[in-house]
Amino acid sequence: MKRSEFYFDLPEELIAQEPLEDRASSRLMILDRRTGEIKHDIFKNITKYLKEGDCLVLNDTKVIPARLIGQREDSGGKVELLLLRRTSMNEWEVLVKPGKRAKVGKRVVFGNGELVAEIIDTTEAGGRIVRFYYDGVFEEVLDRLGEMPVPPYIKKKLKDKNRYQTVYAKYEGSAAAPTAGLHFTEELLDEIRNMGVKTVFITLHVGLGTFRPVKEEIIENHKMHEEFYIVTEEAAKAINEARKNGGRIIAVGTTSTRTLETVADESGYIHPKSGWTDIFIYPGYKFKAIDGMITNFHLPESTLIMMVSAFAGKENIMRAYKVAIENKYRFFSFGDAMLII
Repeated sequence: MKRSEFYFDLPEELIAQEPLEDRASSRLMILDRRTGEIKHDIFKNITKYLKEGDCLVLNDTKVIPARLIGQREDSGGKVELLLLRRTSMNEWEVLVKPGKRAKVGKRVVFGNGELVAEIIDTTEAGGRIVRFYYDGVFEEVLDRLGEMPVPPYIKKKLKDKNRYQTVYAKYEGSAAAPTAGLHFTEELLDEIRNMGVKTVFITLHVGLGTFRPVKEEIIENHKMHEEFYIVTEEAAKAINEARKNGGRIIAVGTTSTRTLETVADESGYIHPKSGWTDIFIYPGYKFKAIDGMITNFHLPESTLIMMVSAFAGKENIMRAYKVAIENKYRFFSFGDAMLII
């Protein structure tokens, strides 16, 4: 299958630059994946499309302020580090800009020298492994010096960094937000629970691999970056019970979907597990774990649009995106939502 089959022309003005004041006031497109029927609504009305016994599966990862801007120790030149994943207590895999001079042995200084990164290795994907030197607790130092790593297509500075977190974010470790969850408020989650819908939390720490462009024209040749996940025994039991009782399993976001499809067996039974997943879902994939998905509108030719095309059918998705553009839906991280059922 070719990457170009997932291309669409998106007007730049439809790329949402900031979150709405009310998280739940985003628009909601409802796509019936069997008939291709499309409806339009507001996200806070998502309760109309859920039923007692359904199970919403949400990713409770928390974004860390993973963007660090410092100076090269030898020349004072500006350097930007983006933390991807922790490989040991004081060592991280990172992306470096500019990368040409980021050679092994070079050091980068942040703040007034309270944090220093030494490049100790390179990665196959073109990143670096760095060792950090600091006094105190790394997370506290990072919170002072780091910035939220909002995607490059968002040009406006984020006024409130909590708006790039879900209201249920709990476990730190992501380099990007699981954006489908940004539409939920505590009040809406309570309303959903009160109607008899289970909410279950799993964790997948989102790396940039999810968002990296597919460079291979034949998409089967694309290699996904690994991401760390945790599905507890409690979460697995709740999801399996919901399915056994006839409820639908609805994944909130592509990250929850990837995790569930990683830990499900062929019958759809969810096993409690933790580890690293590099699952790449594209058309032809047979879904085992989910019956519905809540998601945002994604980049052309991205692994994310390939995943939703696998779930809803490529023709349905490409037509839905055409309708979204015609109706001026807001796209990407701070954009509007789609419910696929």
